[in-house]
Amino acid sequence: MLADKTNNMIHLETERLLFREFKASDFPHFETVFTNPETARYIGGVKNKEQIWRLLACYIGHWQMKGYGKMAVVEKETQRFVGCAGLWDSDPWPELELGYWFLSEMQGKGYATEATTAVKAFAFSKLEAATLVSYIHPENLASIKLATRLGGVKDKTIELLDFGPHQVFRYPD
Repeated sequence: MLADKTNNMIHLETERLLFREFKASDFPHFETVFTNPETARYIGGVKNKEQIWRLLACYIGHWQMKGYGKMAVVEKETQRFVGCAGLWDSDPWPELELGYWFLSEMQGKGYATEATTAVKAFAFSKLEAATLVSYIHPENLASIKLATRLGGVKDKTIELLDFGPHQVFRYPD
């Protein structure tokens, strides 16, 4: 689910995936991702349980403040948690970002492409976003490949707040 410009909830799904807002019961999924150095490497790094809880609360709060945000992605058939895809737009953030992360065991199944394609389409068609980017660590080759597959074009490299250098992949609408 995502919210349109009037904050009315709408349904977002793909052939195999459903999207929903995060909830407290998603904490174990966050813990799996953010306590593992491999999976947390390019999304802010390893966090302790309190930091993970605050991040989950932050994702939930973004919805309250903006009417859209990052979403839990689940398999339609099984309701099994797959990962996260959605939009981020905090006040210090440079531009509206398409962001994502997926559980290790859910990678390589095409879910990332399917989910991010849907979110990108939503950003341009429903939110009427003027711009959309992904900020990607230069060593995150899988994410660079995904951004390119989505039509993203490397624009420049910036210092992304305190996250260090990130390449800006700009998406055409």
